[in-house]
Amino acid sequence: MKKQWCIPRVGPEFVWRMEDLLDLYAEPFDPRRPWVCFDERPCQLLDDVREPLPSKPTRPKRVDYEYKRKGSCNLFVLVQPQEGWRRVEVTERRTAVDFAHQMQTLVDEVYPEAEVVRVVLDNLNIHGGGALYEAFHPEEARRIVRKLEFHYTPKHGSWLNMAEIELSVLSRQCLDRRIGDIDTLKQEIDAWEHDRNMERTTINWRFTTTDARTKLHRLYDQN
Repeated sequence: MKKQWCIPRVGPEFVWRMEDLLDLYAEPFDPRRPWVCFDERPCQLLDDVREPLPSKPTRPKRVDYEYKRKGSCNLFVLVQPQEGWRRVEVTERRTAVDFAHQMQTLVDEVYPEAEVVRVVLDNLNIHGGGALYEAFHPEEARRIVRKLEFHYTPKHGSWLNMAEIELSVLSRQCLDRRIGDIDTLKQEIDAWEHDRNMERTTINWRFTTTDARTKLHRLYDQN
């Protein structure tokens, strides 16, 4: 049976935020006003109970089904799809303060010469200027916030954030195995990030505002 997608009832707010992001994605890269996509995901640390049997010329590596949990951590990802650049940081937690430090790094280390950095992100409660004031003194928080412009995905529209694509690639290429400690996880992700940045791997986003008005006309008809 062919799968039928259920489109939730949405209003003008969804359409406005969707078109805002699609127009942003259509802009050529401007180093004075760059845009980046930001997202995060939890990551479970898992270790083997029994030592895996190494692969041989006629036999693949064998891993026992049983595993043990070694805790969890968080992955923050920043990606600029047009430049083919991404940055993934492993943290122990995902708090407002952790988010604030990600924004500080973005402003001060990644794009220090930019007039403003436009950030695509979802509506998680820690994603906002208030997190900066929780983490820093008001003067420092205001300095950073003045260089940021947040563009939020609509509710039920997280697929519009290209950082989700990057996290999906990371999961398939790097996290599709058991990693039992945070130091090893950092090393593996750093190597993956380095290779993708050296290759300047981009994301070819083809969905435009015109496409949305044609293919998702039911969303507009509900308004």
